[in-house]
Amino acid sequence: MTICVTGGSSGLGRAIAERFAAEGGDVFINYHADDDAAQAAAAAVEAAGGRPHVVKADMGTTEGVETLIGAVRERTDRLDQLVHCAAMAVTGSLLETDPETLTRSITVNGLALVALVRAALPLMGPGSNVVYLTSRGARFAIPNYGTLGTAKALGEHIVRYLAVECAPHGIRVNSVSPGPVETAAFRAMFPGNYRDRLDAAAKANPSGRGIELEDAAELVWALTRPELAMVQGQTVTVDGGLSL
Repeated sequence: MTICVTGGSSGLGRAIAERFAAEGGDVFINYHADDDAAQAAAAAVEAAGGRPHVVKADMGTTEGVETLIGAVRERTDRLDQLVHCAAMAVTGSLLETDPETLTRSITVNGLALVALVRAALPLMGPGSNVVYLTSRGARFAIPNYGTLGTAKALGEHIVRYLAVECAPHGIRVNSVSPGPVETAAFRAMFPGNYRDRLDAAAKANPSGRGIELEDAAELVWALTRPELAMVQGQTVTVDGGLSL
């Protein structure tokens, strides 16, 4: 098995990489800037049973996408799972965000999914999966989240269109929407009180606890199982019922 995780050096991306590593195989860990975090993630993937390959590349550029998929191509002629978890954790309202930042957010958090699938398609085939990590802010207006939420909303729509285009190739495309979980984006949204907000969400959750990174990683893994072959183009929420 070969899996490629963008934004795989920390947070949700690392948790997903570790979960798939338990199945063995090659795990490509993409990251943008933090070399130490990438090496730590690689060590964790290896400890979990996978063969890590670290690729530094910016998903906000065509060159970065080509670098990542090129690294996969050099190692194998088959990509089983492609997970787009890389996110530009930028906060602020749409009207207060400068055009350059907004454009980059839309590119990294949304349009990069198209570029990744286009580049990876020759390596994918029947049984392959694409999973996009989204958030509640793609469907609901959340304060200080407009710049990221609109990009995630675009990503969810891209998932639906890609699902229709990829289905004839035997490739499934879905997205996973975790509830409040400690990530770089969440910390950036609420720098002064993110821990209090996570605690409050856990207290309000009908399932009796907060969302862990592993909860989302387990759902991503489950969505790629052949038993779920008819789950296509969907956004699946994992939040313990908090959003009900």
